[in-house]
Amino acid sequence: MFVAANLLLGMAKVLDMLLWFYMWVLIARIVISWVNADPYNPIVRAIISVTEPLLYRIRRSLPVYGGGIDFSPLVVFAGIYFLQIFLVQSLVDLAMRLR
Repeated sequence: MFVAANLLLGMAKVLDMLLWFYMWVLIARIVISWVNADPYNPIVRAIISVTEPLLYRIRRSLPVYGGGIDFSPLVVFAGIYFLQIFLVQSLVDLAMRLR
């Protein structure tokens, strides 16, 4: 059973790293939106292309209030935090029980 436990633990760690990486990419996207970054820069285009599909779906479902403030990154941060606590920690706990 230790092989299955190690597999689950590895999957949990990789998922946690991917969620952290996406969070940092989203932070970079927020900073890019604040400054006047070159939209033709390949790094800027890559960051936008990675984050825009998820942000666009959330923007469609969120109501727009006065001021035009975009709250979709906050929703994504909350979702990432939820996945890190619920899914990653559940996989780690399950792996520890299998040992």
